[in-house]
Amino acid sequence: MRAKCYRRDATPITGPNATLEWAEEFERADRQICRDELPGNVRVSTVFLGVDHNYGETGPPLIFETMIFGGEHDDYQERYATEVEARVGHARALALAKGEATP
Repeated sequence: MRAKCYRRDATPITGPNATLEWAEEFERADRQICRDELPGNVRVSTVFLGVDHNYGETGPPLIFETMIFGGEHDDYQERYATEVEARVGHARALALAKGEATP
């Protein structure tokens, strides 16, 4: 069974006090990876989640998330395993929100 809680560098937090350790780190963590505000009250935000959102049995833990709020692509969402993937995904979502890319 894989870990449920992770640090921003994608290392798992394990052991008998994993949830408490995660909560203490998460409370102090800078969760914001990227954030852009666009005209028309549209926001593209990428954050560190800290908890694995991959609910399947295969694939990497998904601990970062990009969302678009407002505009044509409101509620668009993608999740990633690493901060590098999250930054690339943020750029894709930003281009989508600007109308420079297709879903």
